[in-house]
Order: sequence, then C-alpha cells, then structure tokens
Amino acid sequence: MNRRLAAKRRQPYHHGDLAAALVAAGAELLAERGLQGFTLREAARRAGVSHAAPAHHFGDARGLLTAVAASGFARLAEAEREAAAAESNPAARLMAIGLSYIKFALANPALFRLMFHSDQIDRGSDRIRGPGRASFDVMQDALAAARGRESGGLIPPEAARDPLVLRQWAIVHGLATLAVEGRLGPAGAVQKRFLVAARAALEGDPDRR
Repeated sequence: MNRRLAAKRRQPYHHGDLAAALVAAGAELLAERGLQGFTLREAARRAGVSHAAPAHHFGDARGLLTAVAASGFARLAEAEREAAAAESNPAARLMAIGLSYIKFALANPALFRLMFHSDQIDRGSDRIRGPGRASFDVMQDALAAARGRESGGLIPPEAARDPLVLRQWAIVHGLATLAVEGRLGPAGAVQKRFLVAARAALEGDPDRR
C-alpha cells in the first residue's frame, strides 16, 4: 500500500515536468541553504523522485545548478520587462529596469550569487546563454532608447566597447552586488543611490550633450 501511494505521488513528475520540478526544488534548496548546503540528493527528495533521477536530465549537481541559474536569468529578464512596460519615458524606463535588477538581487541573494559570481555553473552551456542574453538585452535596449538611437544588439563582451553601456551595466550590477553583500545599508538607500548614479551616467553621456 505504501509503495502504491509513493508511486502515485511521484506519477506527475513522469509526464514531462520532472526537469521543471527539479529546477524548482533546486532553487528552493539554494535559497534556504545556499551553495554550501546544496546537494543533488536533497533536490531530488524535494521533487519527490529518487536520488538518481536528476542524472537523467542534468547529469550532476553542476548541471542542475546551471539550470537553476538559467531560470534565474529568465526571471530577472521578466522582472526587467515588467518594469520597462510600466514607464513610457525612456530615462525613467532605464532607471526602473535598474531598480528591478537590484530588487531581484535583494530578494534572491543566493540565486544572484550563483548566476553571476559562482564557478559551479557551466557558463558556456546553451541552456544558460539565451536567458542570460535576454536579461542583458532588456537593459541594453532601454539604454539605446534613452540615448535616442537603435540598439546595436551587442552581447556583453562587445558592450564593453561602448563606454555608456559599460558604465550603466557596471552601475546596476555593482550596486546590486554591494547590496546583496550588505555593503549599502537598507534597500531604500540602495535604490536612492542607484537613481542618483544612473542619472549621472545618462547626463554624462557625450552623445546627449
């Protein structure tokens, strides 16, 4: 009887959503325990499957963490899009996107560290490239609009050739990182500092003079 009940509980995960269930369980585990407490076995247990099941989709813990990071980038991009859609003014839209980036980092510190500062994910994987690029594109497009020009569709390494893109990216990501590490005080103070820095970056763009 117990085996039947167990099989019934696990049944939904065998109809195409096992990978999603494992990513959700991995994200939950990461948020609670951080990378130090992350194990493939515990993620499987939370997803309601055997400890060997994750290997079929992700291979090992690095593979699952890469998928968790990819889902984080997708969530970040969505948060940025929502922030952008709420603002019609290009400069205000750019700042709103930056704030959404910082808010995401503050709300998901362990995930943010995994996405940007961990060597425990495969950054060359196709699984993560698309979502990572999407979150960058939202900011780049908003910056191009604020400057009154078309986005060049630059990928992050190429963006470093544009001083303003690099400056804005550095401001947002730098403040988010400092905020996650508790270096900038309360969240409200972090957001205020971002607004000041972002405005200074835009005003300092020679193309806007």
